[in-house]
Amino acid sequence: MLEEDIFDIELKLLLEGILLRYQHDFRDYSVASLRRRMQQAMERYGCATVSELQGRILHEPAMFAQMLQFFTVQVSEMFRDPAYFRALREKVVPILQTYPSIKIWVAGCSSGEEVWSLAIMLEEEGLLERAMIYATDINVEALAAAEAGIYAIERIAQFSENYKLSGGKRSLSDYYTAAYNGAIFDRRLRRHFVFADHSLATDSVFSEVHMVSCRNVMIYFNKDLQDRAVGLFHETLVNRGFLGLGMKENLLFSRHADSFRELSAAEKIYQRA
Repeated sequence: MLEEDIFDIELKLLLEGILLRYQHDFRDYSVASLRRRMQQAMERYGCATVSELQGRILHEPAMFAQMLQFFTVQVSEMFRDPAYFRALREKVVPILQTYPSIKIWVAGCSSGEEVWSLAIMLEEEGLLERAMIYATDINVEALAAAEAGIYAIERIAQFSENYKLSGGKRSLSDYYTAAYNGAIFDRRLRRHFVFADHSLATDSVFSEVHMVSCRNVMIYFNKDLQDRAVGLFHETLVNRGFLGLGMKENLLFSRHADSFRELSAAEKIYQRA
C-alpha cells in the first residue's frame, strides 16, 4: 500500500475521532484541502504521522482548539473584493431599506473583518439602527477576535483602499481609534452584532434573515456539504432574501440552484426565488 493511501486512511480515522470526541464534523470538507492542512499541522507540531497527531488531538482538548486554525481558513480583510460591497450598496440596500427591521447572517465570519465592514456600510446607508448581524464560526478564538474588532495597524492601509473602492462615503478612520499598533473599531457598531458558535456541517437554522453572506467558506467543502449549506441558507432566508458568496463560489452545480436567481452574477449575489 502506498504511503499516500495510508495517509488518507489515517486522515479518515482522525476526522471520525474528532467527531466522536468533540462533535465537530469535518468529514465532508475537501479532501485535497485537508491533506495539505494536516501536513502543515504535522510539521507545526512535530508529528511524523497523522496517527501521532490524532493521539495528541484526542487526548489534549487545548490541542484541538489550536488545530481549528488548520481546519478553518482564517484569511480575510475589510471590504474584501470591493466590487461585492459596491453591488450590495447599489442592488441590495435599496430593497433592505423597505423592511422595518433587518437581520443579516455572516456564516463563517472568521476574525470579523466582513462583519465590521457590513456594519459600516449599513451605518452609511442609514440602516444600522434597525439591523442585527449574526456572526457565526466554529472557531471560538476567531469569534473572540471578531468581537474585539482590533486589527493590526499595518493592515489599515489595505482596508482603507478597499473601503474607498467599495463606495465608502467617509473615511475609514472615522470608525476606529488607533492605539498600541492596533486599530480598535467603534463600539457603537458592536451593539448590532450577535456572535455564536455554529457549524454548517452539523447545526440547523436558528433565525429568519434577510441576507446571508457566506464568502470563501464553501470552497473548502465537498459537494454534499456545499448542498447542505445552501439548503440551510434557503431555509433561513425570507422570501426574496439575498445570498452572497465568494468570488470563486457559485450555485451552478448545486441541487438548490433553481431556488435562487442571480442578482449580480459577477459579484456572486443571489436572491431567493
